[in-house]
Amino acid sequence: MEKFKTVTSKVVPLPLSDVDTDLIIPAQYLTSISRNGYGENLFRRLKDTDPQFPLNQERYQGAEILVADSNFGCGSSREHAVWAITGAGFKVVIAKSFADIFWNNAAKNGLLLVTLAEGVDEILDGARQGDYELTVDLEEQSVVLPDGKKYQFEYQSFRRHCLLNGLDDIDYILSFTKEIEQFRSQQPFRPSSLGATESDPQLVPSSQPK
Repeated sequence: MEKFKTVTSKVVPLPLSDVDTDLIIPAQYLTSISRNGYGENLFRRLKDTDPQFPLNQERYQGAEILVADSNFGCGSSREHAVWAITGAGFKVVIAKSFADIFWNNAAKNGLLLVTLAEGVDEILDGARQGDYELTVDLEEQSVVLPDGKKYQFEYQSFRRHCLLNGLDDIDYILSFTKEIEQFRSQQPFRPSSLGATESDPQLVPSSQPK
């Protein structure tokens, strides 16, 4: 997983609440056995039915920040929704609130979700103009608007550490390999029950009734 760096990018506005994972990536496109290829079908139904949908407009191409209203990522727990968003080039989603399972899936896959109690409506209004850039700094936990106004956001400290250092859950455990090996080396030898024989009476369960 790539380390998360400060992102300065134009913004794609999605002024909708309750955007569920099926709208993010429709079920009929969940055919790949890898994480690749989902980005092209991000918001496929909206793209196909609305020529003015932001992702169909040239002025929003290359944006790395998506801004929505509230309860983004609700619905089924499909991890593919996160893969579709990152596959389309987005590194940050800003909204008033997120579904819990989607938030966890995003954090584990390198997608930063920023929850702002204030400022979302202002950002959506600005982003509709097309030429609108934000700076999102995870280290400082801040979102900076074009006029310099700054909004702070909360973020879980463990997930913040993992994103800043490019660690998924397995990478995080492996980062403590030295400490784990040191701990194991200090433990007294304990034979495994899988290797127990009749010569190890304490390790073999008795078949005799008590």
